[in-house]
Amino acid sequence: MAKKVLVLDDDEAVLEVLEAALEYANFDVKTAGESNDIFKDIEEFNPDVVLIDYLLRGINGGELCHQIKTNSKTAQLPVILISAYPRVLLSLGDYGCNAFMAKPFDLSDLVSQINNCITEERSDHLQNS
Repeated sequence: MAKKVLVLDDDEAVLEVLEAALEYANFDVKTAGESNDIFKDIEEFNPDVVLIDYLLRGINGGELCHQIKTNSKTAQLPVILISAYPRVLLSLGDYGCNAFMAKPFDLSDLVSQINNCITEERSDHLQNS
């Protein structure tokens, strides 16, 4: 069964490229240009990992990550933050994300990072059960 990736980025071109690349890598992908309720998106799609752009219209992607990581229902869900401005993240903190990737990034590196996050989450879940 294909692993699911929820991608949140307000740049339509980035969403299209990520969707095509991740589907090519055999992921089931749902993209969103914005999220009025990230928890509703997560509940409906049930992703294995969430990929969030740091700079979004109306909200900081890091804040969305923090919301996911501090909610008991989603705290174990791996989150990868992406940004063309990596220094901002360094100065403001990682918001509890599992990984960070600076744009532009190599798509094969992104696929590896997604797989690593899914594998680590599974390993942590098995150790805690």
